[in-house]
Amino acid sequence: MVNNIQMLISLCKQELDSREYSPKLKENIQNTWLELETWMNGIGHEIFTEKVGFKFCDQTFGWHDLTRPIKQQDRIGLRAIRMLTSYQKDGDFEFRTPSVIRKFSGSTGKYMDRYLAYLQDDVELKCSTISNKRRYLVLFNEYMEARKFEYFDITVELIANFYQSQSFSLASKHNCNSTLRLFLRYLFDIGVTVTDYSICIMPDNYKKSRKLPTTYEESEIKELIQAIERGSAIGKRDYLVILLAAQYGWRASDIVSFSFKQINWDKNLISLNQQKTNVSVNYPLISSVGNAIIDYLKNGRPYTKASEVIVSHEISNKGKKLNKATIHSIVSKYMRKADIKNWEIKKHGPHSLRHSLATNMLKRNISIPIISTVLGHQNTESTKIYLSIDYDQLRKCSLSVPPVRSKYFHGGEDYE
Repeated sequence: MVNNIQMLISLCKQELDSREYSPKLKENIQNTWLELETWMNGIGHEIFTEKVGFKFCDQTFGWHDLTRPIKQQDRIGLRAIRMLTSYQKDGDFEFRTPSVIRKFSGSTGKYMDRYLAYLQDDVELKCSTISNKRRYLVLFNEYMEARKFEYFDITVELIANFYQSQSFSLASKHNCNSTLRLFLRYLFDIGVTVTDYSICIMPDNYKKSRKLPTTYEESEIKELIQAIERGSAIGKRDYLVILLAAQYGWRASDIVSFSFKQINWDKNLISLNQQKTNVSVNYPLISSVGNAIIDYLKNGRPYTKASEVIVSHEISNKGKKLNKATIHSIVSKYMRKADIKNWEIKKHGPHSLRHSLATNMLKRNISIPIISTVLGHQNTESTKIYLSIDYDQLRKCSLSVPPVRSKYFHGGEDYE
């Protein structure tokens, strides 16, 4: 373990360079490290520990926990200190700040852990799905316990008041609705409640009111791809990642799981069994993607026995499978480099490239069934959302307004 602050900062600076952090972000992080070093010299400390780092944060930012709402500049400062502490302990920057695990409590929380275990063991839901349901159940548990409510107190009004106490988006409310409805039905099914309180969860209009997907023009996608500096190993990797997202519409989960066995070089095909839907799709191995794969394998990919084509280049995780969040970071990085208009206030991850592919295919008069096949949708209903944003085609459907002959209409011709 490196305890000397100068040596630790030097190693972490090398890590920043290897990960190709932007110059501005590197400057902000290194300024915080300089402030820390000056502060430690002032109090006569040469040995850095997590306790010393947190003490510096408490005095400088007022807190050392990134889970609290703080200013963006202070957030970067706190992140810089956490980089030092995590690198000192593990030889790597923590990928995400550890979240605070909130536990169920009281009589209403008694069966929530049991329900989640049932979803994992019997229903065999994915861990990410269970984690999402847990978040909503924790909020409901806290609301009920704070007001000393029991399950037999549940009414339509109680549920409505719960939602008023939360700052849910329409999508989050829809997901919470589903979670609570299934949980309350579970309580009734196992005999915990004598009434099925799931009937108190009123239906919402989420599907009817859902937002249109974020899309980018073909010219913007080209600018994004051109912004990638393909001379470095990481650049070659990122180029391949962007191509898979932009030209095939792959999700992040499919990109990180892309393996050699999916490539058929003889038939120029890539086979994909989608992680999300388990739908199988065959894609033609187009020249741009094929050349990018070859260039990355020959000149960029670290030596590893991993079965995945695209791997991590980080020092501590070199050659290991990428995290899905890294794909989002890669797309965002080149959105910024390409200076795509309004990218910061729009969705700017791999899914936005998937949406853009579908919309731009529609603009080229490619049929909905074909687009649905490319995206791997289980039915065309999921694809029809893109019809709503093809404005050029929608204008062709508009009808001329017939003349209105009425004394109540100022443009009427038969009345004075």
